[in-house]
Amino acid sequence: MENTSLGRALGSQPIARLAAANALATNYHAVARPSLPNYLALTSGSTWDIADNEYHALPSADVGTQLTAARVSWRAYMEGMTTDGCMRSPYPYALKHNPFAYYGGACPANVVPIEALDADLAGDTPSFVWITPGLCHDGHDCALDMAAAWLDGLVSKIVSAVAWRSGGMLFIVWDEGDGGDTNLVPLIVLTTRASPMRVETEFDHYSLLATIEDVFGLPRLGAAATARPLTELLAGAGR
Repeated sequence: MENTSLGRALGSQPIARLAAANALATNYHAVARPSLPNYLALTSGSTWDIADNEYHALPSADVGTQLTAARVSWRAYMEGMTTDGCMRSPYPYALKHNPFAYYGGACPANVVPIEALDADLAGDTPSFVWITPGLCHDGHDCALDMAAAWLDGLVSKIVSAVAWRSGGMLFIVWDEGDGGDTNLVPLIVLTTRASPMRVETEFDHYSLLATIEDVFGLPRLGAAATARPLTELLAGAGR
């Protein structure tokens, strides 16, 4: 999700309900501005010293590459991506919100339009799933309540899937805040067995990457190597 501080997000009823019913990190921080370096941090453990939203071809050193090498099934679902592909698809798709397009200078075959998600949830669900909404449903261009309603519907679809009920984890995160000094953003964690909680421990995007890599037994990339994982938020969760 996009450009929303923790306080403002919790002012939206659908988001507040999700937070109250699950695990909420109340001291979770984005690591940069604008969007792109945060997406890179979440997937590679580095911002690569990028401070813009332009296209940069980067080395293949990301969690997607790790998962492929480890033979872990994964897919990244992009709302608005069309047959024009990940580099040229029109609005509401945003290339800057698709980090996998940057590593190696091209999208892997694992990056697909979001329309493939329903069939995958009903059938052979990948072990790792990444979902990027388009520029309206992520809250970037449209009202927060509209984005929150879309998110609520997506979460309902995911937690109804058989793969989810078999011990799933769902991380809902915002890339950056809405201009405040702290860059404090929401992170909501859903698991099949954890109790509702609020955790005040300080985390950031590298913490989330570290957690994902730990779950799949992958080496931690970049700044994730020394990041505090989200262990407290996963208390009692299955794998």
